[in-house]
Amino acid sequence: MKKLSIIPLSAVLGAVLLSSSLLATGAHAFSIWPSSVDGQTMPSLAPMLENTTPAVVSIAVQGTHEVKQNTPNIFRFFGNPNQNPSQAQQRPFRGLGSGVIIDAKEGYIVTNNHVIDKADEITITLKDGRQFKAKKIGSDADSDIALLQIDAENLTEMKISDSDQLRVGDFAIAIGSPFGLGQTVTSGIVSALGRSGLNIEDYEDFIQTDAAINSGNSGGALVNLRGELIGINTAILGPNGGNIGIGFAIPSNMMHNLAKQIIEFGEVHRGVLGVSGRSVNSDLAKAMELTTNQGGFIELVSPDSAADEAGIKPGDVITKVNGKTIKTFNELRGKIGSIGAGKEVKLTIVRNGDEKNFTVKLKQSQANNVAAASIHRMFDGAELENNTNNNGVLINTIEEDSPAELVGLQSGDLITAINRTRINNIAELRSYLKDRKGVFALNIIRDNYAQYLMIR
Repeated sequence: MKKLSIIPLSAVLGAVLLSSSLLATGAHAFSIWPSSVDGQTMPSLAPMLENTTPAVVSIAVQGTHEVKQNTPNIFRFFGNPNQNPSQAQQRPFRGLGSGVIIDAKEGYIVTNNHVIDKADEITITLKDGRQFKAKKIGSDADSDIALLQIDAENLTEMKISDSDQLRVGDFAIAIGSPFGLGQTVTSGIVSALGRSGLNIEDYEDFIQTDAAINSGNSGGALVNLRGELIGINTAILGPNGGNIGIGFAIPSNMMHNLAKQIIEFGEVHRGVLGVSGRSVNSDLAKAMELTTNQGGFIELVSPDSAADEAGIKPGDVITKVNGKTIKTFNELRGKIGSIGAGKEVKLTIVRNGDEKNFTVKLKQSQANNVAAASIHRMFDGAELENNTNNNGVLINTIEEDSPAELVGLQSGDLITAINRTRINNIAELRSYLKDRKGVFALNIIRDNYAQYLMIR
């Protein structure tokens, strides 16, 4: 079986790759249908596309890229003995991509950050053949969105649809400029929603589609049958760079939130909840006696964070963001990560079997305050002692680089429960863990704050 890899969509020319080469294969082709049969008019996407495609542009970039070269020892010996064996050299590159005009009056064009990253010159070609030099307004590498601007008249902008209203099975049309051939249109359906954990970007909440997209489609449009923008094409899953009908697009709502921040501030002012956690699965749901098998399980709420001030607690399961169901913690992270600091977000939370609603005002990101935890080991290297009054197990000391330290335990932690079972002393801790397998959710008190550590 061939190994599959995630690939960004920008096409690259010249000596140095801008990102990676991409996308191939066809999907559904409405263009092969006749316009009429026995005098009956057949459906066609042409009328919609005639109004929509002028809003999609081709992007050509050029610049220099730093490449490190290793100098063989023999040449360094006969040359300068103090020469750095790994020297950086500047090499030229050229690349191709696509973009979408979202504001005709201001000349704003959205594309992928990886299309224009490190570019010294950006040239926009409209469908009517006009060319303009573009100015970069700002970008966000973590979500792979960039905003450009051109000074031009008679532009066509694309209406932005509410991507939260998408359903699996909705028709989708991809528009872009593959391989520098010029504007190309392909069609398919929305194959899945809320795709995350693909490690393409730091913030992921992708639309999956089988509409055929190819190298050079990065930053191009994914539209619905009304010609409204539902996503920005970004990457595919394919063996050795080949397309197998699994493409990914950044949802229009996520793009629009980020673009508005770039327009206002010149950069993304990312809002954060101030929590860490993991995705709910069947093992975790069973261990914690949860009433849901999907959502974002909260392990830690940072002191004085937005979540803390709103009353969110460790052990809560976030199931909806602004009324939209979320299935994983990464999906939660992606949705929150596109909402600006200072904005209010409505969260639906399951706590002790009951559903509750919270309104949270997001705070400014100082770091990755919404991060997935990764905990896999137990208490090796930790010195345990019974807490006074028989009300928990205290972590007295922890050896450096021990499994206990790697799992996230710290000196001073007080273990009070495992999987909602009260733990009063070391004997009860050992008794509970004996011969048990699966997921262990440790309820600990650290610096007077309760949190969960997940161990499997």
